[in-house]
Amino acid sequence: MIQPVRRALISVSDKTGLVPFAQALAAHGVEILSTGGSARALREAGVPVREVSDHTGFPEILDGRVKTLVPQIHGGILGRRDLPEHVVQMAQHDIAPIDLVAVNLYPFEATAASGAGWDECVENIDIGGPALIRAAAKNHDFVAVLTEPAHYDAVLADIAAHGGTTQALRRQLSGEAYARTAAYDAAIAAWFAAQNGIKLPDRLTIGGQLRQNLRYGENPHQQAAFYVNGNRPGVATARQTQGRELSYNNLNDTDAAFECVAEFDAPTVVIVKHANPCGVASSHDLASAWDLALRCDPVSAYGGIVAVNRVLDEEAAEKIAAIFTEVIVAPDASEAAQRVLARRKNLRLLLTGTVPDPAAPGLTFRSVAGGFLAQDRDAGQVRQADLKIVTKRTPTETELADMLFAFRVCKHVKSNAIVYAREAATVGIGAGQMSRVDSARIAAWKGAEAARAAGIDRPLTEGSVVASDAFFPFADGLEAAVAAAATAVIQPGGSMRDSEVIAAADQAGIAMVLTGMRHFRH
Repeated sequence: MIQPVRRALISVSDKTGLVPFAQALAAHGVEILSTGGSARALREAGVPVREVSDHTGFPEILDGRVKTLVPQIHGGILGRRDLPEHVVQMAQHDIAPIDLVAVNLYPFEATAASGAGWDECVENIDIGGPALIRAAAKNHDFVAVLTEPAHYDAVLADIAAHGGTTQALRRQLSGEAYARTAAYDAAIAAWFAAQNGIKLPDRLTIGGQLRQNLRYGENPHQQAAFYVNGNRPGVATARQTQGRELSYNNLNDTDAAFECVAEFDAPTVVIVKHANPCGVASSHDLASAWDLALRCDPVSAYGGIVAVNRVLDEEAAEKIAAIFTEVIVAPDASEAAQRVLARRKNLRLLLTGTVPDPAAPGLTFRSVAGGFLAQDRDAGQVRQADLKIVTKRTPTETELADMLFAFRVCKHVKSNAIVYAREAATVGIGAGQMSRVDSARIAAWKGAEAARAAGIDRPLTEGSVVASDAFFPFADGLEAAVAAAATAVIQPGGSMRDSEVIAAADQAGIAMVLTGMRHFRH
């Protein structure tokens, strides 16, 4: 069904494309109603426009809070043209039909994200806009609703081709309209919850804006898309300067790498494969950190994701580009580094402007059958003052520094997680095993393999420290670390057999500290 457009209501906060859109409507003989800044912009551009208050005979009141919330407007939108009683009532009350509504909302999300105060945020909660959008979307058999400038061209094309809007387009726009108001209300609800100190409210809604459709998900038979709903630095805010489109797995792995590298203050490189770090190192510059991170597991690094927490320089870029790398994510990159990476046409380079605050609050989500789980981000950080020494031997300052480094890495490794580290570099990582002792053994084996690959005649784990993301349920995990020649252990503690594990550490002559904080990552 083609619906002619004789009268349009335009009230937009985002003026992008407004004037050419309205000019095109006017050229098709459409009467344009508008309010406030939108009406002023159209008049200044010479577009014929009628103020809503002149159309309704009712002035804007309450500082503009009430301007379109009147029967002449909502009756014109909601009236069904196919019901004689509606047509009669509209005529009785001098209500003219409105066939197109173009409204975008007050910028509440941007206002709240800017840290604005309570009053400013409240005044940026749009009331009339959502009411107009929802009314037009409900009556989509007769009214087209446009909620963003990206919709203008499709509507104008419909009018040019058919003399009005098609039912298919109106239905599509209506679905998008309800999604927009739902996301808007979700943002407002989240803001109120945060202002009231409620992390997990009784009713939790999540809104997101489509960033891109992906070729597929984790596997080719799965559909996938990337949505954004915040401004946390990372994949959602990054600018891609080169390379193919990012895949679902690329995005997931890049996020894991960037969140890990943000934990460290010194120049740091994180290499991730399948969402797990396979090499992490801090050093005096990125090139040196890359060498140390790569040494930990050069086999797994092939085809991996690389994150750095400094401006990527030419020397580091040359080294990273020497092996096949899927994605590099950095706060920025020098022009020389970008020229180096440009030689790798398929390598994706993402520049984020900054790194995320690892201690910032927020929620993470995971779907389950019939619902989803929500929890605080794991923003916990352990510092030296938090450590409790429980063995006869006290760790050295060097061991303490390495233990804190290893425990920070451990936080980003899938549980059961074991990380060996020495001199601010990982030398063995065991991830995602059902048994903690298996993770300890695998990490030690990887350290031995890496040593052989580097031509080193002793395991990389010799003289290292070892971090465990959760307590050792038995002494066997610690004994595996002792067999790998680790000299100190950092773990949360809290096992029923802590005393046995501590006794095993004392018997081996190694130092152990407890953090009191667990970092499971499933």
